[in-house]
Amino acid sequence: MINDEFRSIPEIIKAFPNEESCMVHFAQLRWNGIVISPFDPLSKVYRCSKNRFRCKNSGKYFNAKTGTLFHNSKIELQKWFIAIWIITHEGRKISSIELSQILNTTQKTAWFMIRRIKNYYSIKDSSPKENKVLLVGKTSKWNGDYEKIPPKDQKEKYQLLEWLQLIKK
Repeated sequence: MINDEFRSIPEIIKAFPNEESCMVHFAQLRWNGIVISPFDPLSKVYRCSKNRFRCKNSGKYFNAKTGTLFHNSKIELQKWFIAIWIITHEGRKISSIELSQILNTTQKTAWFMIRRIKNYYSIKDSSPKENKVLLVGKTSKWNGDYEKIPPKDQKEKYQLLEWLQLIKK
């Protein structure tokens, strides 16, 4: 399932019919069978229920999404996978309204996903503001301050980029 090349949205939905299959696939991509704690790479890791793990040294719980593009997101991974495929496969700029209709989400959620994907993969907008860094998430209410969400680990970013290359074709 890891090396599948998707040609359409229904193929992605068929390959990942539920959140469980998405998490198993993503965990395999991220760790390749050897789970490493994002809090302490040298720590022993215990498997818990619901695709969660516990770092022995820090005592913190985590899953495959921790510290990645999908971290702290309540949006289903299937929708994230579809959004990544659309944004990178289409070759054209997609609006948040159009993406929201495809994913059956709100426009605000689709906008958030587009910003986060473009920021994470360093995709620039094709607008006059192209040289500006894409920013995600407000830090305080309506004051215009934003925080950039960088990937925690370059290795994780390259693993996600490899996966992206697989679905980009």
